[in-house]
Amino acid sequence: MNPKLNLDKLDLQIIQEMMEDAEISYADLGKKLFVSGGTIHVRIKKLEEMGVVKGKKLSVDLKELGYDVIAFIGIYLEKSSLYDSVAKELKKVPQIVRLNYTTGNYSMFAEVVCKDIKQLRYVLHDELQKIKGIERTETFISLEESLVRSVVVSPTSE
Repeated sequence: MNPKLNLDKLDLQIIQEMMEDAEISYADLGKKLFVSGGTIHVRIKKLEEMGVVKGKKLSVDLKELGYDVIAFIGIYLEKSSLYDSVAKELKKVPQIVRLNYTTGNYSMFAEVVCKDIKQLRYVLHDELQKIKGIERTETFISLEESLVRSVVVSPTSE
């Protein structure tokens, strides 16, 4: 944890509870943590201003909306110095939902969500292949997502 943040136990409890249920009212969260709803409101505002809390997102089942293909793409760069320019271009591909600069076999690792295999083919063949600096890619199609969870935040490293 960044020592400059100066987060206390209550801040971490608020973060943990909100990661589990962002819809909980400040009043209900206050009752659960034995403080006022106003205190929760002030703390959340402080956490947002510090950049610890970056908004609240709606969790959506993408399969229910017809997005049936999740793939992970290992990206080999011609040179690691091309990372910034390649990342800038990859951010323009709307099907890429997560992008990481990595160690190991790949220079970058991307998560892609598509409606079907045809759209994945388009992303791989028409979008990624035109980006200068990408040497080659390796694609892994997810057959099932078995686990999604947030990290448990705690005042001490356990």
